[in-house]
Amino acid sequence: MNEETNLKLIDKQLIAYNNKDIDLFLQCWDKNAKIYLHPNTLLADGIEQIKERHLIRFQEPDLFATLISRTQYNGKIVDQELVTRNFPEGKGTIEVLAIYEIANEKIYNAWFLISEPRFQ
Repeated sequence: MNEETNLKLIDKQLIAYNNKDIDLFLQCWDKNAKIYLHPNTLLADGIEQIKERHLIRFQEPDLFATLISRTQYNGKIVDQELVTRNFPEGKGTIEVLAIYEIANEKIYNAWFLISEPRFQ
């Protein structure tokens, strides 16, 4: 496992997320990847569900994730982010702790811990 390659992969997917570039974003994910709300609530199973989920998310005009910190721990990359989103109640921010597991230079599993939204 090459730590530098893994860090570049997570950087690439964050840039793609912020640019709402679905093709570049999906290049970062394994076709069998899973996304969970931590610890074990499955949100997306496989690249098609990840695509569907993010095509909807990328419609939000104010969507943007600001990286607060990034660390590697026990073979995983952990990002702390402040994400601006458009909720039914209006524009707001959430704090996100993202845990990425990488296999074969692709994100294989991801777990997210998400705060309640704060509105501006």
